Parts: sequence; structure tokens; C-alpha cells
Amino acid sequence: MNIISSALFTDFYELTMAQGYWKENMNQEVVFDMFFRRNPFNGGFSILAGNETLMDIIVNFRFSEDDIKYLAEQKIFEQGFLDYLKDFHFTGDLYTMDEGTVIFPQEPLVRIHANLIEAQILEALVLNQVNFQSLIATKTARIWLASKKAPIMEFGLRRAQGPDGGMSATRASYIGGAAGTSNTLAGKEYGIPVMGTMAHSWIMSHSSELEAFREYAKIYPTNSVFLIDTYDTLHSGIKNAIIAGGELVEKGYNFGVRLDSGDISYLTRVVRKELDRAGYPQAKISVSNELTEEIITTLVASGAPIN
Repeated sequence: MNIISSALFTDFYELTMAQGYWKENMNQEVVFDMFFRRNPFNGGFSILAGNETLMDIIVNFRFSEDDIKYLAEQKIFEQGFLDYLKDFHFTGDLYTMDEGTVIFPQEPLVRIHANLIEAQILEALVLNQVNFQSLIATKTARIWLASKKAPIMEFGLRRAQGPDGGMSATRASYIGGAAGTSNTLAGKEYGIPVMGTMAHSWIMSHSSELEAFREYAKIYPTNSVFLIDTYDTLHSGIKNAIIAGGELVEKGYNFGVRLDSGDISYLTRVVRKELDRAGYPQAKISVSNELTEEIITTLVASGAPIN
């Protein structure tokens, strides 16, 4: 999904530099390389993402009549240069590694062969698309590795930096190793599996926690993961989940539970024992809530029973 088409999506100084090149007839063929200086998160590698999105945008990167009018209002661009921009489009070549490639500092990630004006105007766009998505893909890969390659779900839409941040971050997370996303539009646009369990509001909207679980199981018998921390994880949540889940098992289905708060290490151990004691060792445990890669590493190293 491309929500960028205006070539005004660039740093202003790219345009003033471009006019300078135009005035001095300095529009020779050049090579621009994009690279980065150090791996993020004190890590030993990064993951490339965003370059395919970049190529999709470049194909339609143009200055509209309204864009040209806006630039004229800045009182800094000559009419001849604005006329040049009216026909602006990328005529060069772009070379890049495949998305998902493990990358390292000081190596070219994207190489642009073009005339100087085109390469200059594209500079900010290249950095915007590749830097952000590669950062997200790298963080996702680190979290996935910290989980010992367990299935992880990307759920960042509600905290993303606006609509484009939500879409591009979801896309990059999938490249980095996420098994699926909560972002429904990204699922449609990018073919990413969409996932989700239940909301606390669902449970609070029913007369009891058990009723909420039973109604959910009735609607989604093949995909029931009960959120057990709305009221009291150990004294009501897991007990009601076992009742509702047991009724599903009798009908030939399976179930799982999800924890979204509290001492995850301690609670998952108790919940696992409760599920096993009730005869449901196949019931899976999912967890959420501020799970950084450091917390995940600790949970895995301590043997917390999380699926």
C-alpha cells in the first residue's frame, strides 16, 4: 500500500540543491550509495527492509500542479526549474539486496545510478523508507531469536507513528520474523496472517467471566484463546478457562489461554500446572504486555512454559 506519491516528500534542501545543479548545468550521471554506520541495539547484525516499498514509491514519484504551485509560493525557485520539475520522474537504475537479507555497517544497501538532480531529490525518500523499516525488522528478528524462534505476533498498530508508521512497521516486522499481525489492513495489502485473541472489554461486557468465555467459545470454537487476567488470573481466570475449555475439548476442539499482566514467569508456571492437572497439556499459553527482548530472553532462560 503506497500512500506517498508527491515528490514533495523530501527534505527542502534537496530541492534547493537540485535547483543549484540545474542552474550550473551539473546534471551528470552519478552513483549514490546508501549505507549505515553501526548496528542498532548494540547488536551484531541488521535486517534489510523497506527497499521494495521504496521501489513502488519511486515509480509514481511526481510533482503535481499543486506541488509546483506550492514551491512557487516559496519565492526561492526560478520558473525554469519549476518547469523542469513538472516533468520530473526517475529515469535511472536502482540496485539493492533482497528484503530480509542480513546486513552489516559500511556496505551499500541501495545503489542509485541516475542523473545528479534525480539522485539528490530521492535521497530523503530512500533514507526514510529503508532506515525505519530495517530498524523494525531488526528489532523483530532480535525478539524472535530471543524467544528461541517461538511464534510472535506483531501488535504495534495502536502505538505506531501514524497510519504509515503502522503499515510500514507491520510489514517490516513480518520480514523480521513475526508470524502474524493484528493490523487487518496490512494483512490485506501484504498477505500477512492476521491474528488476535479477545479484549478485556469483551469479558467485562458479560455478566460473568465464565459466560464471556463460553460465548466466545461458541462463536470461535476453532480459535479460542481465553484472556485470563481481567479479574484474577489464578483465582478465577484460569479456573473459568478450564471449564469453558473443557467443554470445547469434549466437542473435539482445543483451546489456549493468554496472560496480559502480572509476573509472567510465576503466573505461567502456575497456569501450566493447572492446565496439566485438569488434563489439558495440549492447551497453549500466550503472553503479551511490554515484552522486550531482554524480558523474553529472561523468560526463556528461566524455562517459563510459554508457547
